[in-house]
Amino acid sequence: MDTRIEFLYMDEPCMIDAGVMDMHRCIEVMEEMFGLLQKGDYVMGSQNHNSHGIMMDFPDHPPFANMPKNGPDRRFMAMPAYLGGSFDICGVKWYGSNRENIQKGLPRSILMNILNDKDTGAPVAVQSANLLSAVRTGAVPGVAAKVLANKEAKVLGVIGPGVISKTSTQGILDACPEIDTVKICGRRMESAKRFEAYIKARCPQVKHTVLTLEMETAVRESDVVLVATSGSKADPKICEEWIKKGALLILPASIDLDDDFIVNRARNVADHWLMYESWREEYTYPYYSAIDMLAVYYLDLIHDGKMKREQIEDLGAFINGTAKPRKKEEIILFTTGGMPVEDVAWGTVLYQNAKEKGLGIPLTLWEKPAMF
Repeated sequence: MDTRIEFLYMDEPCMIDAGVMDMHRCIEVMEEMFGLLQKGDYVMGSQNHNSHGIMMDFPDHPPFANMPKNGPDRRFMAMPAYLGGSFDICGVKWYGSNRENIQKGLPRSILMNILNDKDTGAPVAVQSANLLSAVRTGAVPGVAAKVLANKEAKVLGVIGPGVISKTSTQGILDACPEIDTVKICGRRMESAKRFEAYIKARCPQVKHTVLTLEMETAVRESDVVLVATSGSKADPKICEEWIKKGALLILPASIDLDDDFIVNRARNVADHWLMYESWREEYTYPYYSAIDMLAVYYLDLIHDGKMKREQIEDLGAFINGTAKPRKKEEIILFTTGGMPVEDVAWGTVLYQNAKEKGLGIPLTLWEKPAMF
């Protein structure tokens, strides 16, 4: 028997050469992935098979001198998954995060993606994953816009011109080629200007931009609204009367909306509702106080008897044709929290690209195991 195990090491330049920045292709891959989720051809962590992952954080007052102390964005995270279909592979995204990294010229989070053979568990690829994660994060709003936005969408409003909004805006614009106007709302005009320059350099379809410090300006008359704020003491408050009929709100961040609007007049779509339900096993009510995401707020509304589970639909149901088509005047709220199956899907395609192009560094785990 051949017991030699070899895997492909893919550093960041290799990932770039393999196509990690190809947003259009990533949207196609994420669309396929969401279809598999809705069919059930996947496994994520925990006994419920739907966990986002396992997080390790640190105490506020460590009992030992060398033990890390809790701080902003300071954690380690493991996000494992199996994805079926054409992917048919296991993987895990593993990363450490610390906001103090920025002072050292490093990204806040440093990520790796590891792919493994589904049967033997042997490593197949070890990948630099900061770009992988950023692009797949942006591709998910791209899928949502492709599937849920009205086809004649012309105007995109962006609230929170930060890192997540960069790739998310690229994904939305790729999916909605008729959008030619982007309204950008930041807390400071400087951040809005930097975002404007970033988008104009990468998205030539954008002919007009509007920079504002007022959320109402960004929301009114926008066909698609992206809310991706972070670090705020209060969720952005968006009034129903600002929202255009037929608009799609894409929400990778938290938001403050009126309960009556959410329950009675909006159509609520999640990336994968079972993941949020699994958090009921890990946290206690009120869930929103622990995880400030709109889908988690739905858990509280259901707990309080204000909302029914049946009012929440999965994106995959629209992709697979099992959801009722959107009505032109409907306002849709799409909430997304990120899942390990996304990293596995995009990482697998990039690994296949690398193999075809002869990219990466083959590394040997062993010729034969020393202990068997």
